Amino acid sequence: MSDFFNAGIPLLLLSLIFGYLLGSVPFGLILTRMAGLGDVRSIGSGNIGATNVLRTGNKKLAAATLILDMLKGTVAVLVAGIAGPEAAIAAGLGAFLGHIFPVWLKFKGGKGVATYLGVLLGLFWKGALIFAAVWLLIAFATRYSSLAALVAAVVTPIALYFIGYHQIAFLFLILTIIVFLKHRANIQRLVSGTEGRIGSKK
Repeated sequence: MSDFFNAGIPLLLLSLIFGYLLGSVPFGLILTRMAGLGDVRSIGSGNIGATNVLRTGNKKLAAATLILDMLKGTVAVLVAGIAGPEAAIAAGLGAFLGHIFPVWLKFKGGKGVATYLGVLLGLFWKGALIFAAVWLLIAFATRYSSLAALVAAVVTPIALYFIGYHQIAFLFLILTIIVFLKHRANIQRLVSGTEGRIGSKK
């Protein structure tokens, strides 16, 4: 961690702010409004992420939202990474926080899974493959998208640590904790057996 702070506070702060501003772009809200579907926050969970955009019935918009929410994390990391790996980590954290707490929407954003994956893709693409593999395995076995995301988010920092990417593992430990906090309602529904399954009509 000492190497992280040795990068210089001004650089880390600028990278964090850059990542935050990029991450705070609410693509789900922008795309649904451009498509004439109104405010996505007024339907379903009120979330601006791809899962709630899918509730509009437009699969293409949902896919576009997913990709763009991922890419804003990846782009933040890659651009800031020009200044060094520590700047990339700071920008990744900023992008994730920006997506979840966008200043433009009174700090009420998405749950962060797509941006989490996008940041991971930018920092260590093999880690993104680990996340995706775990997500697919759990989703196939249980048909719970939220459970798959939560399990993958737990496995990711552990895998990164044992692979030897300690700084990135610490970042994703923080991100995983936030993901769990944002999925409190999903966890309650999983425990009570009322969480919707992938492909269900609910």
